[in-house]
Amino acid sequence: MSSRTQLANQIRGLLTEYGIVLPQHISQLRRGLPLVLEDATNELTTFSRRLFASLYDELLSLEEKIQAIDEQIWAVYQASEPCQRIAAVEGIGPLIATALVAAMSDGKTFRNGRQFAAWLGLAPGQHSSGGKARLLGISKRGDPYLRTLLIHGARSVVYRASRKTDRRSLWIADKQRRLGTSKACVAVANKNARIVWSLIARGQVYRRAA
Repeated sequence: MSSRTQLANQIRGLLTEYGIVLPQHISQLRRGLPLVLEDATNELTTFSRRLFASLYDELLSLEEKIQAIDEQIWAVYQASEPCQRIAAVEGIGPLIATALVAAMSDGKTFRNGRQFAAWLGLAPGQHSSGGKARLLGISKRGDPYLRTLLIHGARSVVYRASRKTDRRSLWIADKQRRLGTSKACVAVANKNARIVWSLIARGQVYRRAA
């Protein structure tokens, strides 16, 4: 997906050199580029049309690979009861669920949810001086891919929290108001990691807050 984004940005950037601007959404680029190539009135040269046609074929190839991988992930998700169980947590979908289960197995490697969150690099560091403890930023140790997935998933939860009135959403809204959106996302990701550990290691079922 990162390669697809880079390629799409490259295509749009090169098109602007010829005075052609296409929308940023990938689907609009996919639909719009063939029309550009067929338009004989624009400023594209014969060479540039061949170049863009080649880049377009590369884009379609990446799209096919992404779709194939998505289908594989979905198949794994449907066949895994633990994946489906943790996907009930807000901010965790099939991609995050399968990645977490693959990484933590039965969860017994970790003593508790905090240790699992710390392994992911989501637990805040702590510095003690003069008898006072001060929380630092997250450690960012552990698997950066899993951490990024959890934070991205948490971001969607944070954005929707302001429109809800359940206890979890009120807690999130308070975090966002006091700490800002970025730190609130990390706090939700941290909490989700702890919940996931409990669901996997203890075989629990997630119940949404009322």
